[in-house]
Amino acid sequence: MWLKPEEILLKNAFKLWVTEKDNEYFVLQRRRGYGEGGGGLTGLLVGTLDTVLDSTSKVAPFRILHHTPDSQVYWSIACGATKEEIVEHWEWLQQNIMRTLSVFDSSDDITSFVQGKIRGLIAEEGKVSLVLEDDPEKFREALLRFEKWFELPQKEKLVTYYSCSYWKGRVPCQGWLYLSTNFLCFYSYLLGAEVKLVISWDEIWRLEKTSNVILTESIHVQAHGEDHYFSMLLHLNETFLIMEQLADYSIKRLFDKESFQREPALSDPLQITKRGLETNARSEQFRAFFRLPKEENLLEVHESFLWVPFSHYNTLGKICLSENYLCFASQDGSQCHVIIPMREVVNVEKPDSSSRALTVCVRGKRALRFSEVRDYERLANTIRSRCGITASPLHSASTEAIRGECQSLINHFEDNPDDVTLMVGQKGSSKAVSTEALMTVFHPQDVENLDPKMLKEKMKEQSWNIHFSEYGRGTSMFFTKKTRDLIVRGVPEALRGELWMLFSGAVNDMATHPGYYTELVEQSLGTSTLATDEIERDLHRSLPEHPAFQSDTGISALRRVLTAYAYRNPKIGYCQAMNILTSVLLLYAKEEEAFWLLVAVCERMLPDYFNRRIIGALVDQAVFEELIREQLPQLVEHMTDLSFFSSVSLSWFLTLFISVLPIESAVNVVDCFFYDGIKAILQLGLAVLDYNMEALISCHDDAEAVTILNKFFDSVTNKDSPLPPTVQQASVGNNDKASHVSVDISELIREAYEKYGTIRSEEVESSRKRNKLYVIQTLEDTTKQNVIRVVSQEVKFSASHLDELYYLFKRQHFLSCYWTMNSPVLLHHDPSLAYLEQYQLGFQQFSMLFSLLEPWTLCTGKSNLSLWVFRLIDENQDGLVNFREFCYALDTLYSGSFTNKLKFLFKLHLPPAFTAFDLPEDGVIRKSPERGRGKVDLQAYLKQWQDEILKKEETIKDLPRINQTQFIQFSKTLYNLFHGDPEEEALYRAVAHVTSLLLRMEEVGRRLQEPSSPTKPATATREGLPSEEAVTSPESSDASSTHSGQDAGSSLSEVEWSFSFEQVLASLLNEPAIVSFFERPTLIQTRLDQAKGTQLKVKANK
Repeated sequence: MWLKPEEILLKNAFKLWVTEKDNEYFVLQRRRGYGEGGGGLTGLLVGTLDTVLDSTSKVAPFRILHHTPDSQVYWSIACGATKEEIVEHWEWLQQNIMRTLSVFDSSDDITSFVQGKIRGLIAEEGKVSLVLEDDPEKFREALLRFEKWFELPQKEKLVTYYSCSYWKGRVPCQGWLYLSTNFLCFYSYLLGAEVKLVISWDEIWRLEKTSNVILTESIHVQAHGEDHYFSMLLHLNETFLIMEQLADYSIKRLFDKESFQREPALSDPLQITKRGLETNARSEQFRAFFRLPKEENLLEVHESFLWVPFSHYNTLGKICLSENYLCFASQDGSQCHVIIPMREVVNVEKPDSSSRALTVCVRGKRALRFSEVRDYERLANTIRSRCGITASPLHSASTEAIRGECQSLINHFEDNPDDVTLMVGQKGSSKAVSTEALMTVFHPQDVENLDPKMLKEKMKEQSWNIHFSEYGRGTSMFFTKKTRDLIVRGVPEALRGELWMLFSGAVNDMATHPGYYTELVEQSLGTSTLATDEIERDLHRSLPEHPAFQSDTGISALRRVLTAYAYRNPKIGYCQAMNILTSVLLLYAKEEEAFWLLVAVCERMLPDYFNRRIIGALVDQAVFEELIREQLPQLVEHMTDLSFFSSVSLSWFLTLFISVLPIESAVNVVDCFFYDGIKAILQLGLAVLDYNMEALISCHDDAEAVTILNKFFDSVTNKDSPLPPTVQQASVGNNDKASHVSVDISELIREAYEKYGTIRSEEVESSRKRNKLYVIQTLEDTTKQNVIRVVSQEVKFSASHLDELYYLFKRQHFLSCYWTMNSPVLLHHDPSLAYLEQYQLGFQQFSMLFSLLEPWTLCTGKSNLSLWVFRLIDENQDGLVNFREFCYALDTLYSGSFTNKLKFLFKLHLPPAFTAFDLPEDGVIRKSPERGRGKVDLQAYLKQWQDEILKKEETIKDLPRINQTQFIQFSKTLYNLFHGDPEEEALYRAVAHVTSLLLRMEEVGRRLQEPSSPTKPATATREGLPSEEAVTSPESSDASSTHSGQDAGSSLSEVEWSFSFEQVLASLLNEPAIVSFFERPTLIQTRLDQAKGTQLKVKANK
């Protein structure tokens, strides 16, 4: 590798370096301790220095220096990990530089020329290099060490590296932590003791920051049941962020692909950089805080003050700018933030350069003034360009003009209140789509009704109207602590749909996709999939007691929304609980709004909830468990096993308490959820357990605890609800209400915020990421246990051997996915499939793994043998092999009897294994069955199961006869298997003898048949056998066997012949050498141990 020329001192360097080659201008040196001799104690010390220190001269064991005869100054210009690499550089210098140097007169000119040439070479390499780091030179050196120490495939992308200590037991090892796209690696070399660690991100169970008495701050990594601790990191938070991002990236790409396609920035594993990961993390936090669409990325951040008109002071905070939004969040504890879509901006002005301020005028009653912005001019121009606003030549319009424009907008909307909805760019909905919320249709408010509940409802509306007048209304409204206080007290029925749209960010989705929902409805109309079948089944189970869903109006709207979403997002399709949630959304929002609310919930607010494995809900259950341990220690002391609360709370998270609370109470919970996200559900869950603490502590079993919680939920009421009894949901336990004190939902929510409102959303998100690794790995472990349980009944391998085989099989699956996004195996991995079908190998992956594990280590012609085995065990002919099929092949070869092994080899030379087809492209699906979300033919499945149950065991009489071409190849395969065996000569003679014997037997049989049917050919009864050429013995046979084989075969050259398996078996049983070879026990553990160490290296050499 060429290095940026640096001056070095050679005063004491000759003790550490040995000169291998030199000439007038260049010196090639080898690091002492490398290569021949090892270097003794000096070599050990040098190796330790090379690992601990980060110096250019100690990066690689070989280097090239430049110097001139009349100067004592040396310049390092190249280094190499291997002698071959450095010699290649040396030869290039000899051929391209040495001849040119003779034309220069002075040494300074020579040095300048060499330095310029080397810098040019580095620049050329940089044009095609994927390295995009702050210090390319140091990164190149680290990349060289990374490649030399870990021998991973060249495609593996090093992201960053850090100096740290790794704790092996109680002893710290100082070394280097390397973080690449697919692996976490550590290397240390101290006084001859080498520590090397390679962990793939997809194997990590725990990743967290910890501290204890010995380690003040460290990063804890758990993988394969082992704990690893890394400490003394200079930038621990930065390191942890990158590790967290890489682990999350790996999980999404390999296990949880339903959400991965929405992250284009990380789509290519070969293009990931540290800077890209940090940018992605900031954008994720930005989108989560402001509830923005997934397409938005944080582009700029500016510190500034924002004039807050309702408080009459400037609040300090940060302006966050993305492609389509200008956002502001305070940093002074006032909990104030505002979101301004660029489409709402009508002008940007810079009224006062002395205070570095700019004013953003938006539609409605808003003119926001940002001051003390460091780069205010560039920010103003950026906003203008993104909004399509052109400034005047003086770059300003008068303040009066701005105020006039804003006032005209205000007057327009005051005179035309119906146009407020146009502020978000809504278009007229299709006539086929319902344009009214179901609650307004089935429960219109009576204006003249003056009962106490309705009066209180009017007071709530008045409070919100006052709030709107102070803080604004619509997309550019200020969100403050007062907004949350109003939410906790309850949202009026008339405003619920509008506020849900605003708080969830769905209002922006709908505004930027006009007409999208109507198109989806039209496209999805009449489609028939598994999702639509499930939707039809659940339509009448969605709030069946509510009048809206006892009519075709409500049912049809629910069907359209759910079917349109399943069509939009087929990877999620439809999952149970979506119908309950959507029903409630339709009650308070128009149909199109309900659709976009569902999009916001499924794709942003509750990620990974609505898929086959409900990973998101399981993750939040784990977060809930952690919070119980922190917030309710008294309950934890009594119930050490908190898994009970996880199972009970699943419906709380999936349906936002809608399934356990009466509808009039549940909507208050949904109000809080749309404002505060999952934090509101966690807080309420803690409040419910706290309220029932004494009863839960005194209960004796889980069933009693469930009863207590059910009775509590039945007793929850909403005393302020204006809904009539016909609309309110009847409680399941009405008969027991007298014995249970009723609880008002507003009081319960208020208590939840007072006691647990200190829980920060950032902490919840951090806990989510931490627990997602554990949840995913637990699900993967369950899959493994189920697969092993099924396979163990069919093979003779022990449970521990199957465990190791599964690890190697799964790792081989991932090795085909690590460095590409287009791997057929990755594309066909579907976690919703049966356990056995989740991980499969294409031919190339199978061939590599099979070559590592098959028992005949010296066998030649392995590629053909692997192909035939692959075709044989691929029962459904889809070009993919699952774990059971793979184990069947290995079990036969390792544990099968002589007859079974021979039968397996015999079948390898029959169709479909032995055919004239070429090698298949890796993972190409020849028969691509409908998977995952497609329409399922239940009759076909039942037929398949019936066939498997009735399938009888294959006997040797069921095998077809083997023709001459197949038999010749069978003989060659035997010769290949015996190659390199200590008894090779005896085995070769035995094969030749068996071949000769079988051919003679066939000749005798043919002659015996001739008198009875003189006009018929000898093989008339063997229909369908192709015409072949005369038989010849395998090339590897000795001279005598060749001669005998040709003699026997020459008489049969004009006719076709074939053998049955019984004939072949009987002939081979008479050869003790062959029987002994196949019955010789082979230990699979040895092959498993070798495969673990070489699996990655085999991939690297491909």
